[in-house]
Amino acid sequence: MKKNWWKALSVLILTYVILQGLLGVVPRQPILNESIRNVYFHVPLWFGMIILLLTSAVYSIRYLRNGRLTDDLVAIEFANTAILFGLLGCATGSLWANFTWGDPWPNDPKLNSVAVGMLLYLAYLILRGSFDDEQRRARISAVYNIFAFAVFVPLIFIVPRLNDSLHPGNGGNPAFGKYDMDNNLRMVFYPAIIGFTLLGVWITELRVRLRRIKLALEE
Repeated sequence: MKKNWWKALSVLILTYVILQGLLGVVPRQPILNESIRNVYFHVPLWFGMIILLLTSAVYSIRYLRNGRLTDDLVAIEFANTAILFGLLGCATGSLWANFTWGDPWPNDPKLNSVAVGMLLYLAYLILRGSFDDEQRRARISAVYNIFAFAVFVPLIFIVPRLNDSLHPGNGGNPAFGKYDMDNNLRMVFYPAIIGFTLLGVWITELRVRLRRIKLALEE
C-alpha cells in the first residue's frame, strides 16, 4: 500500500480538479465566459503529454545504451499513453475553440504544428508494427522516438511564436495568465498538471504489466 500512495494522490487531486472545474468560481472574461473552466483540463493534459513523451524518449535512450527490451517496452507504453492524452487535449481544445473562436479547428500555427506532431507519433506506432525482429524493431523505434521528441518540442513551442497565432502567448498574442489567470485558477491549474501526469504514469504502469503478462503467455 505504501508504494501506491501516489495513485491515491492522483485520485484525490483529480477529484478536486473535476469538482472545481464544474462548480468552482472562475473569472468572468469577455468571450471566454464559462469556457475558461477548460483551462483545468485542456492545458494540463498537454503538459502531462509532454512529460510522458519526455519519459518515453529517456527510456529509448536507456535502451540504446544497454539493449534491454524492458526499456523499449516501457518507452512504447509511455508514448501510447502520451498519444491518448494528446488526442484528449485535441478534443478539449477543439471544443474550447468552437466556443471562443467559432471554429473547432481554425487555421492556426499552433494547431497545425500540433497536428504534425501527433502524426509524427502515430508514424512511430506504425513503424513499430513494420518489424518482426524484436531487437531491430526496438533499436530503430528508439532512434525514431528520440528524433520525434526533438522535433515535437520546437513544433509546439517555437514555431507558433514565430507566426501570428490565436493561442495565448504565441505570435504576439499576450500570454493567457497575464489577463485571465488569477490565484483561484492557479490553485486548481497546477494541481491538475500533477494529477493528470500521475494518472498518465498509472495508466502506463498498467499497460506495461499487461504487455509483460501477454509476452509471458506467448513464451
